[in-house]
Parts: sequence; C-alpha cells; structure tokens
Amino acid sequence: MGAVLCLVSAAGFGAMAIFGKFAYQAGVSPQSLLLVRFALAAVLLGTVVVLRPGLRRAPGGRGRVLAVALALGAVGYAAQASLFFAALQRMNASLLSLILYTYPVLVTVTAVLLGRDRLTPGRVAALAAASGGTLLVLLGAGGGSFPLIGALLGFGAAVTYTAYILVADTVVHRLPPVLLSTLVMAGAAGTLGARTLVAGGPDLGFGPAGWFWLSCIAVVSTVLAMLAFFAGLKRTGPSTAAILSTFEPVVTTALATLSLGETLTPVQLAGGVLVLSSVVILQARPTRIRRATMDQREPGYSERAVPARTI
Repeated sequence: MGAVLCLVSAAGFGAMAIFGKFAYQAGVSPQSLLLVRFALAAVLLGTVVVLRPGLRRAPGGRGRVLAVALALGAVGYAAQASLFFAALQRMNASLLSLILYTYPVLVTVTAVLLGRDRLTPGRVAALAAASGGTLLVLLGAGGGSFPLIGALLGFGAAVTYTAYILVADTVVHRLPPVLLSTLVMAGAAGTLGARTLVAGGPDLGFGPAGWFWLSCIAVVSTVLAMLAFFAGLKRTGPSTAAILSTFEPVVTTALATLSLGETLTPVQLAGGVLVLSSVVILQARPTRIRRATMDQREPGYSERAVPARTI
C-alpha cells in the first residue's frame, strides 16, 4: 500500500503540467493560476490541520520556525512555481518535466559544496548521468526549434527549488510536514496575491473550464498528491519513496503524448532515462542531506532522503 500511495502521489504531481496546459487553453493566465492554486491549497490544507490537531504539534521556538516556513513559501516556492508555469507557457510539458528533474542532483552537488555532504563515487556517477542526460534532452530536438527561453526558465525553476530545499533542510525537522506545507502554501499565496494586486487585481473572468482545471491543480496535483506522498512515505521510508517518485516525469510524458500530442525524440528519451537514473543512484545509500523528503513535491518534508518534486 505504501508503494501504491507513492505512485498515486507521483501521478498527481505528474499530471499538474497537463492540467496547467489545459488551464492556459481555457483562458487562465499564469498569475491567476498560481494565485488560485496556492490560495485554494492553503485553505484545504489548513482545514485538514484544524480537523487533525495532531498534525500541528511542534516543539518550542515556534515563532521563528513558523516565520521561516512562511518565508519559504513567500520567497522560494512562489519564485519556483512562477518560473515553472512561465516555462510551461513556452515549451512542452514533457520536456519541462525532465529539465526540472535535474534538481535532486543539484541539491546533492550544492550540499557537497556547502560542506553538508561529501562526494562519493555514487554521487559522481549520479552527476555524470544527470549531466549527460540533460545535455541529450536539450540537444535532442532534432530539426525542430528549441524553446531556449522556456528551457532557461525551467532550469531556473530547478535551481530555485534547490535553494528552497537547502533552506527548508534547516527547519524541516521542527514542524510536522502537513503544517509546514500549509504555511508554505499560505506564504506563497500571500506573495502572489500582493503581486496580483499591484498589477491591477486578479483576472478571474475565465469560464467554468478554467475553474475546473484550476481545481484539478489545487486538489489533485497539490493537496491529494502531497497527502498521498506523506502516507506512502510513512510506510516505505524516504529512499524508496524518492525512487518511486521518479514515476512523475514518466506520467507527465505519457499524458502529454496522449492528450496534447507532444513527443520526445529518441535522443531526448534516452536523456530522460539518464536523468531519472541519477535519482535512483542517489538513493542507493541514505545521506545527511536526504532529510528533506519530497514534495512536498509540493513543500513539506520529513525524514531523510533526497527530495522528490514538490511544485
């Protein structure tokens, strides 16, 4: 059951880019998408926390920790999601998912440079696989035009998420995962709401189809996916959960092919396999930096393992 829950979580997160594409087609702007997604997710997760008091217990020093959690959402997660959905406007969902999934290796490399972890033969192999795979993904477009701006935005999302994870790694053990995720969502919603007001207010004039796809993003690809991940993590452990979460870009690619007509070249598919294999290599032996567990694949972490996505 733990493995099934992790795969369900990965499928939910993997579908988010597809829901985003359909939301754009329904007339939803990236700013409205982000605001509604985080606001609705914060309300739903907040309701869960209120109904389950055990999920909000935390040790002493809550004030500072709560402030850091809100700041993680207000700065880090808001920036990462903004870059991701801006990239989604400019490139295929399947290609974007593979570019984003370079972040586990980026986290490990940065942790080594910061002295939080040490370089091992396994990590060197993972870095080589991820680097070679990313190169194949980026250069394997064949004769078609390559979305350079979209790729840069996507890689920027991976870099921003790396910084977010490393900061979260310093406080994640101080708060229950669902409470942390609620605060991150609330912080992101606050930043995006303020940005929307400065820009003239939210544009919510799209039709029912737009609201449907936004609900799918907030409910299926954020709240349910995250809760399923935490439930699966509890049963399988962090390393197994991290490996199972590599199912996410596979889901994105398959759904993009079936529903959007997107395709990856054989070279890009080979690159994607290398990128995902680097994540599996990193899970071979638990390490200190693996404290941050995925997703949150959206934002909440627990135990120790290289994070799987949480956008």
